Amino acid sequence: MLDCATRPHSAIRVGARVCELPASRLSGPSRSRPDSQGFLLIAPGFMRLTTLTACFCLLFLPAVTLAASKTVYGLNEYARLIDIDVEVPAKLDTGAKTASLSARDIKPFKRNGERWVRFYLAIDSKHIHPIERPLARVSKIKRRADDLDPDDKNTHSSRPVISLAVCMGEVLRTIEVNLTDRSAFQYPLLIGSEALKRFDALVDPSLKYAAGKPGCASVALNAE
Repeated sequence: MLDCATRPHSAIRVGARVCELPASRLSGPSRSRPDSQGFLLIAPGFMRLTTLTACFCLLFLPAVTLAASKTVYGLNEYARLIDIDVEVPAKLDTGAKTASLSARDIKPFKRNGERWVRFYLAIDSKHIHPIERPLARVSKIKRRADDLDPDDKNTHSSRPVISLAVCMGEVLRTIEVNLTDRSAFQYPLLIGSEALKRFDALVDPSLKYAAGKPGCASVALNAE
């Protein structure tokens, strides 16, 4: 917008309005000319172009602010599972919806009338101790085409879901993780879009381990 405060410098006329401008504002190329009364006339087309340019730039401000508030992660990151006290490499996949942890010998059971699940980490031979966690729910996951038996009409598999506190970089969040055997895959933990939202994550596929080793000071740090 033009500064219409009265100043003892040069004057411009925009339509019926008269605006005073300092001489410094009038230096350089312009789309203006003086009229018979000594006022500076601004071409309407130039004013419209300037206004449109300013409005166009303002459209990008929310996106810039949003990107600045997010944490940049790579395609792969180290994740520490606080409740299990183990650190694993993870794949961050924006194309997947849920998070999955590699587990075997998954057995649901009851404890004091509540539903629990017992499992072993399917990572390597060192993880030989059973893990017991409350069962949050059971999810239905669509099976991959290469995992389907032609004679099997069941296109979805049931997976138990647990809640885990997960630390990546210096950010700690509690996310839902379904349990399935991922021993055939390179990364024992897959973090999908729902969990990535919890981390306010911006994934750059050209990076790996951008957040470094997990450094959450305590379970309470940044937890939600």
